[in-house]
Amino acid sequence: MATVNVINWKKEKVGQVDLAANVFEVEVKNEVLHSVVRWQLASRRQGTHMTKTKGLVSGGGKKPFKQKGTGNARQGSTRSPLMPGGGTMFGPVPRNYAYVLPKKMRKVGLSMALSHLFKEGKLFVVDSMASEGKTAELNKRLKSFGIKKAVLVDEVSDEKFQLAARNLQNFKYAPVAGINVFDLLKFDAAVITKNSINKIVERCSLEK
Repeated sequence: MATVNVINWKKEKVGQVDLAANVFEVEVKNEVLHSVVRWQLASRRQGTHMTKTKGLVSGGGKKPFKQKGTGNARQGSTRSPLMPGGGTMFGPVPRNYAYVLPKKMRKVGLSMALSHLFKEGKLFVVDSMASEGKTAELNKRLKSFGIKKAVLVDEVSDEKFQLAARNLQNFKYAPVAGINVFDLLKFDAAVITKNSINKIVERCSLEK
């Protein structure tokens, strides 16, 4: 179990807190992180792609030319895939790309992502996340904190902080329930509150 400093937004030490080793000091395996990220991205796909087949293209009721005597191959419809403007053969159809990933792997993957950031020194624990609801004020605070990209994690979602953070492209604010492996690896840093640690440990716990 590691002990880390709790800091304020001026990076001044205001206390200490213990981080559970089974969540923040897990051996990082790239293949597990890769599997979780692929599952996340597959679940996000809309799957609404579609092309029209011969039966869906409008027109085509008339035979394009007579059956015999033209020297061309016989055709029964102008909407045939062999004709210009015709339908598509074997084109994409709407489908769901989501699949089931074991819950244990999802939890272990989240623990590995947090452990990776902690090992790299990119996991910070702050005393609180409060805001006036102004983007400029929060942006100035984050710049003085010294990070360019990060996921900001609180115990529960704060409405004013969410309003202030939603226009910052390099930062993502989320409650504990909203953190995920893809975002932690994409933003490559995390700032979590002291009160959110217990909920993070609870979410990553493998015990029933």
